[in-house]
Amino acid sequence: MDLVDHFALAASNASYDALSPAAAEAAKKSVLDVLGVILAASGMEPEVTGLIDLVRETGGQEEATIVSCSGRYPAAASAFANGAMAHCLDFDDLTPWGHHCSSSIVPAVLAVAERAGNVHGRDVITAVAVGQDLFTRLRRNIDWRREWNLSTVFGVYAATAAAGRVLGLPSEQVAHALGIASMHSAGMTEMIAGTSSDLHGMYAGFSARGAVEAVLLAQRGVTGIPQLFEGDYGVFASYFQGQFDRAAMLEGLGEDFRGADTEYKAWPCVGTSHSHIKATIDLVANHGLTGAQIKEIRLYVGDYHELTCRPLEARRAPKSRADAQYSLPYLVAVAAVRGGIDVSDFTEDALRNEDVLRTAAKVVPIPDPALNWHTELPLGRVRILTEDGRSVEAVGDRVPGSASAPLTWDALEAKFANCAAVAAAPPSSRDLRQLKSGIRELEGCADVGQLIRLVAAPAPVVGASTGVM
Repeated sequence: MDLVDHFALAASNASYDALSPAAAEAAKKSVLDVLGVILAASGMEPEVTGLIDLVRETGGQEEATIVSCSGRYPAAASAFANGAMAHCLDFDDLTPWGHHCSSSIVPAVLAVAERAGNVHGRDVITAVAVGQDLFTRLRRNIDWRREWNLSTVFGVYAATAAAGRVLGLPSEQVAHALGIASMHSAGMTEMIAGTSSDLHGMYAGFSARGAVEAVLLAQRGVTGIPQLFEGDYGVFASYFQGQFDRAAMLEGLGEDFRGADTEYKAWPCVGTSHSHIKATIDLVANHGLTGAQIKEIRLYVGDYHELTCRPLEARRAPKSRADAQYSLPYLVAVAAVRGGIDVSDFTEDALRNEDVLRTAAKVVPIPDPALNWHTELPLGRVRILTEDGRSVEAVGDRVPGSASAPLTWDALEAKFANCAAVAAAPPSSRDLRQLKSGIRELEGCADVGQLIRLVAAPAPVVGASTGVM
């Protein structure tokens, strides 16, 4: 059998009882985390306005919720809109080896769950765990060519397997859905590494929508690609020059759900920057440094870090939120000046902060091949030279949200509340409490749709201006 059949069989047969406690917990945390980030994006990210307007204008069957919007929309459109918001603040979770999958998986799962109706929380947990597991197996066991954005290239397959599990599709139909999803498996790294693209933030919407469309087409009898992954012209041959570890992809499939290693961000910016940010925060705090005392900040960077440093002058003074969240010099400067980073550091006013820009102008990247990104995300190293002649250096370990310093439920709920507070239509205090407790105890929820509808905006009063997206 091609790997597509193995993956489809595992997805179709997956049960909540087969999940480890860690995998089930990670899936629930991802539902909470992604919903929170979508809420924040709905009120803070103008780049998605055009996409939301298009979805609302085209309308269709009332099947699923778009966060902070009134009304209901076709499931694929809901996944598109929510997926676009899920990553645009770069605040969504990621694997320890980089790349994001939950921002594709969760919007697709919730959309088809609402469409189907009366989907139990255990099935949603299982579905998210299935998607996270498949993404990890694919991401970890290929010879990665860096021109591909694996978050979408593989994210659409992870979201499709998860959505198929929610709908209870038999393995044959899940396999067909995965083949159909290949039509949406795309995304080059230039979209992320380049500047001035709105797609950098909203790419997960395309894979989430593609996943929903794939499972609904397969459910209607559309067939996929029998040799999807291992065919002579299949995924691995076309994208990765045939370099993959089949045995590792199959090891423990259906028994060991590897999403348990998911990490949750404490800072809303590209994950490869977090170690340098942590090192900078530690140096400033431990040595009592101010921006005025800093003469130069040397960032030791590997190949992927370097992408976030060039062109250097543009990275030192980014013009948009998306560029700022991917600019290592700017992020390190914020950390040096403010001792931390939060969503308020990416507003239009914040991007013009003179103290931050002066400090960013002092940032100098130093190439270090030892920090090149192969599989594990390498730890960043920072050296600060001071005006009075000191030189201090640190490696950014124990990054908040990483395996060595994981975010607790309480920390994630605090992040969720902070994100919800800046939503286009913030949930009421009562709804916020119900959302947090309902997702923490998702395995006891009889109908996930009722819980998700708490993040919708109330229907506008005729003739009134609500300010809701």
